[in-house]
Amino acid sequence: MRIGSGLFHAVRQAKDAQVSDENIYLLIAQASEEGAVRALAQLGLSDEDAGTDISELRALLDSWRDSKKTARQAVVRWIMRMFFSALLLGLAVKFKLLQLGQTFG
Repeated sequence: MRIGSGLFHAVRQAKDAQVSDENIYLLIAQASEEGAVRALAQLGLSDEDAGTDISELRALLDSWRDSKKTARQAVVRWIMRMFFSALLLGLAVKFKLLQLGQTFG
């Protein structure tokens, strides 16, 4: 069953019963509003502090996203520094500016 197909059938039945379009619209609007109130109540967002709660959750989510971005950037910087350090070390050994590993051979 598709989403909204129950509503489609209910509207069709109301049309068959000669219910006016205005009454159908009012019934759908009222049912939608009651459904939204019920859904918010199930989520615990039915009190007067719900707007503040949502704002705080959004701020927390933004902070989390910023933290993830910063951590990712720090890891990339660390990896790049390690790569360039190894590259410089390899070049120093290659051009005999630094003598590593030659004590055994």
